[in-house]
Amino acid sequence: GDVILAGRACGRLSDDERTAIRRNDVGFVYQFHHLLPEFTALENIMMPQLIKGLTRKEAAERSAQLLDYMQIGKRAQHRPSELSGGEQQRVAIARAVANAPLVLLADEPTGNL
Repeated sequence: GDVILAGRACGRLSDDERTAIRRNDVGFVYQFHHLLPEFTALENIMMPQLIKGLTRKEAAERSAQLLDYMQIGKRAQHRPSELSGGEQQRVAIARAVANAPLVLLADEPTGNL
């Protein structure tokens, strides 16, 4: 069978087109967070937005809104090692939805909540 996303058969796309779909249309929440340890919670959420082409200001504003929505806005400047497992998972979820993907793939996203 074919995987159809937004009217496009993914198996028939070029590598560049599939990369664009992953970047723009799919969000990922991994079981073990995969946050970048050298960046703050805010910066981890900003990363996919910057890759997509948003300005630093736009990405920072959107990321701060998501942290507030996840009720961890006060932890924005903390690195992953300074966050609890549940806080890390909420950062990972915020990062996954930051670009408003069409599809969200999650591997046990509530394990630490």
